[in-house]
Amino acid sequence: MTLWENLITKYVKRKEFLLRDIPVKKGKRLLLSRSFITVSREAGSGGKLIAKKVAKALKYELYDKKLIELTARKAKKREQLISSLDEKERGLMDDLVHSLLNPNYVSEQTYIKNLCEVILSVARKGNCVILGRGSNFITQDHGGLHVRIVAPFLVRAGNTAQYEKRTIYNARERVRKFDKARKEFVKQYFGKNPSNANYYDLVINTTYMTIEQVRDIIVCAFKKKFPK
Repeated sequence: MTLWENLITKYVKRKEFLLRDIPVKKGKRLLLSRSFITVSREAGSGGKLIAKKVAKALKYELYDKKLIELTARKAKKREQLISSLDEKERGLMDDLVHSLLNPNYVSEQTYIKNLCEVILSVARKGNCVILGRGSNFITQDHGGLHVRIVAPFLVRAGNTAQYEKRTIYNARERVRKFDKARKEFVKQYFGKNPSNANYYDLVINTTYMTIEQVRDIIVCAFKKKFPK
């Protein structure tokens, strides 16, 4: 076996290990004693603003960029290194070549393992809203309310153009880019399609709703699932 074939074999085995190591044992659904919410979102759908509003309404802590900080601390790496990997797919070439040439490179195994541990840790503490990063798949056997925020592509492009002060052309490209990156991230690490409604307790189309209306729906659903 050549050096290159050996490296690829190791990569594939490591990938299988990652996907096997993330969930809890099959058949054991472990409900956590504390409650939490995960929010998955399509780019430009308002998911981030909604997550902030929900966290504020419940007086919960929002974990978004803070997940990067905690993952970097756990991996003992610089925060900007982890930030560059955030919700992005890792290619075979990137991981193999950079791991050989760059001593500061964060391997796929290190990144996803630490991210999963951080998300499970904050979910166990409870009283939190976790935004993105495949958090609904990481915590799927641990309870929580799992929400997906969506809207048609043109609506999301219009929202992005308005709130980020971009041209509509630039906004469309940005929405496509983020949608693609997030879908590939989830597919690579969890083998799932985040657009599948079966993975969520609640899927909300924000086209005809205000941020506050969506917030109220989520809070109501949360209190129904966790009445205590």
